[in-house]
Amino acid sequence: MHLTVISPGIYTYGAMLIAGVLRANGSGVTLHKELKAGSKDTVFLSLYSTLHLIDPAIRSFVSQHRKNGGTVYVGGPVSAYPEIVLGELDCDAVILGEGEETVVSLARNGITGKTNGIAFRDGKSFTVRPPTPLPSIEHPLPYIPRDIGTQSVRGANAYIETHRGCSGACTFCQVPRFFGHAIRSREIPAIIEEVKAFRAAGATRLSVSGGTGSLYKARDGKVNTASFVELLASLADVMGSRNVSSPDIRVDCINDEILEAIRNYTIGWVFFGIESGSDSILHQMGKGVKVQQVRDAIAQCREHGLHVAGSFIVGYPTETPEDYEQSKEFIAEQALDDVFISIAEPIPSTPLASLVLKTDREENPVFAPHTGEYRPLGMTEAEARCFDLTLHADMFKPGLHVTTDQVFNTYVTAIKQQGREIQQVTELLFRYR
Repeated sequence: MHLTVISPGIYTYGAMLIAGVLRANGSGVTLHKELKAGSKDTVFLSLYSTLHLIDPAIRSFVSQHRKNGGTVYVGGPVSAYPEIVLGELDCDAVILGEGEETVVSLARNGITGKTNGIAFRDGKSFTVRPPTPLPSIEHPLPYIPRDIGTQSVRGANAYIETHRGCSGACTFCQVPRFFGHAIRSREIPAIIEEVKAFRAAGATRLSVSGGTGSLYKARDGKVNTASFVELLASLADVMGSRNVSSPDIRVDCINDEILEAIRNYTIGWVFFGIESGSDSILHQMGKGVKVQQVRDAIAQCREHGLHVAGSFIVGYPTETPEDYEQSKEFIAEQALDDVFISIAEPIPSTPLASLVLKTDREENPVFAPHTGEYRPLGMTEAEARCFDLTLHADMFKPGLHVTTDQVFNTYVTAIKQQGREIQQVTELLFRYR
């Protein structure tokens, strides 16, 4: 029996990890980012976005592969809501949570009475088996594809797993609900062995895993400065300091030593999930910080000569026009080096999803039509705020940013597409509420 691991679009670290675990247990494995497999293959389909569940190409592939006599198991972040996966995809089973132990059992025995950590259809109902114990965070080398050097995920060929878990409680984020609040960290020698393998395969830039990089070896939510500095120094020793990034960090998880290490051992950028310039919205998002703390963190980064980027979320169900204006004021005040704007996405199983289900459709900015200056563009309120804030942010970035007709139209197309996709995710929530 041949096994195929598929991660649609990009080689995610999770898919490379699962393929590596299967290979280390003696299976013949292939890893693809395209929807292809031998007709009788057992496919492990790693899905990282709710949108994958309504993608016609993915739905067709799963259905056709099973009709051809193959088997399809679905895992990845979408496994946090197995009832939706099983309702939308004609797969054999969903692998729940961290699947290293489960995939080995499925590869050897398929679905049996002893296979835990899965959910599957049982007639007209669903069966959810007991979870498997948390796997060791130390694992075999990932399956690194030969073309990994051609991949770019926010500028890096791949993200390296250094730890799992997040001590935060952001209402829109799935990480602490998937991996837990406790931080489980890998040892540096194992991480460096992996980094060397990625470099040998052609990777030229690697990034510390997303979430909050400086929580590596943290205890009780408190950063372990010495361990994080050692981690970055070790990565830079292999890759070179300008080929390492550690972008995602909470504003309350930095100090001077950490920032100096980022300056010395990485590309010199820090990415903060700022999300809003309103204290009220930050509180409702569960960010655990206030706007003044964000200001102080940005100033501290600049004292160390670092570039600072920030993400903002608009269209949160409770965001008022006043809250939105405070975000605009914050962006103008701070003149960040780069800004990323997105519409609030209600990932199933998160508190944001619960809030969306309680919000009347006509009150939800994701559906409410915009009646202001962008009305001729046919945007929703959330899309209009995303578009407006994107144009606004360009005005205050360092350097000259000219909004040509082409740039304008590109923004409109991309933001309206994002709005449609989030509406589709929201419709899924209501369908399975």
